[in-house]
Amino acid sequence: MNTNAVKSLAPHALLALALAAGGLFSPLAQAQQVYRIIGPDGKVTFSDQPPPAAAAAGAKVSAATPGAGAGGAAPTGLPFELRQIASKYPVTLYSGNDCGPCATAKSMLVNRGIPFSERTVITSEDFKALQRLSGDTSLPFATIGSQQLKGFSDVEWTQFLNAAGYPAASVLPSSYRPPAATPLVAVTAPPAANGGAARTAAAPAPAPTAPPPPTADNPAGIKF
Repeated sequence: MNTNAVKSLAPHALLALALAAGGLFSPLAQAQQVYRIIGPDGKVTFSDQPPPAAAAAGAKVSAATPGAGAGGAAPTGLPFELRQIASKYPVTLYSGNDCGPCATAKSMLVNRGIPFSERTVITSEDFKALQRLSGDTSLPFATIGSQQLKGFSDVEWTQFLNAAGYPAASVLPSSYRPPAATPLVAVTAPPAANGGAARTAAAPAPAPTAPPPPTADNPAGIKF
């Protein structure tokens, strides 16, 4: 392509060419699932690979899911063309409490009719997972396919959404409802030994019981 031909292209077309040439929408490790692993010794590690079954024995494993990633499943109930785009370049917004730019970014996506998933970053574990995903802990953070957007810029986000092929105005049906925001890291405990249901980290822990009183045979009051 000669210089005059390049100059004649619209800015969003140039951006689309740059994205294709640089492979910015190719699958990246940063856009894949992150596993939070608590070993038997209580040590917490993060990995983009699930632990082997043997190594996971006695460990707690939870998944921090940052969206569908490139080529993920699109929400149901979307017009065909929008569903194709959302499947190829899904949008995920990472937001936090008391974050004005996060609210502005979300409003922009909603007003434009972009189907997106939202991950909240609130706890220290959420921020550790965000650090692993993006190399930073600043919010808002977003992904379009595997393209990362750090901080909110209406111009920049609009350019990347245009390059991905999202319509400039909403084509969402009136019946569409966005999915509820979910925590970036949802920690669950392993199933109880007696076969009972697993208890999530948010569930209240049972009240501690008082140790048995000392006796002549057990002066320290040790309970096994």
